[in-house]
Amino acid sequence: MRFLKGKISEKIQLRPPDSVCLPMKSARIKNWPVKERPRERLIARGAEQLTDAELLAIVLRVGRGTFKKGIPGQNATDLAKELLTQFKGLRGLDRAYVEDLRKVPGLSIAKVAQIKAAFELGKRAQSKRLTAISFESSSAVTAHFRPRFVNARQEIAIAVLLNGENQLIEERIVSEGTPTQATVYVRRVLEEALRASAAAIVLVHNHTSGHPEPTAGDDETTRDLDRAAQLIGLLLVDHIIVGEFNHFSYADSGRLQQIRDSGDIPL
Repeated sequence: MRFLKGKISEKIQLRPPDSVCLPMKSARIKNWPVKERPRERLIARGAEQLTDAELLAIVLRVGRGTFKKGIPGQNATDLAKELLTQFKGLRGLDRAYVEDLRKVPGLSIAKVAQIKAAFELGKRAQSKRLTAISFESSSAVTAHFRPRFVNARQEIAIAVLLNGENQLIEERIVSEGTPTQATVYVRRVLEEALRASAAAIVLVHNHTSGHPEPTAGDDETTRDLDRAAQLIGLLLVDHIIVGEFNHFSYADSGRLQQIRDSGDIPL
């Protein structure tokens, strides 16, 4: 066995092989792997999967400085992290005055406006949730939608998508037909309901004649939509036909229950 000669105090410098020397991650987001970029991650996995910094980076769009000719710059994600640290989180960033934000190097008027606009949109969306329209009767539904049908030259069908408390989530036009008929495709109504995570549906449409009495086609649509909705755990609350001065409600008239009980269209 051979022993190394020399002083014990001498330092031996060890260098790992090139194969284990990992390169530093590029500062420019566009050079990152696609799966790690905030915008692409949002599209692929949903906004709720992103961190506050990643969401803010998408709002900022670009960082500051430049990466050209070796001059150091800062990408949007790093700038977002810095802002969240400096202003102590999203709440502090929201409360910050425009003047204070403008003092941050790299925050242009455009970036400040984007930040403030994003917070305001969030507040408005939340406010609308808190004051959601609630429908307690067919008359309330009719009063809300009647202005849509004034002077309409063709039949229009609207899917009213509700949560479990009969509060409006969304309203979608699902058919615009001829002056005498609107063909409602059940599949489209259900697709819209599932997309909105609705618990219940009210179908509303007009009769351009001004008379809201249901036709045989209206009965068929009600039966088919009710059956299909039940299969996927949705509730058809009502089908309302809006006339010029009054309306017809399948639920109030008992016609909807009659269709359910008999499994056929009433005579």
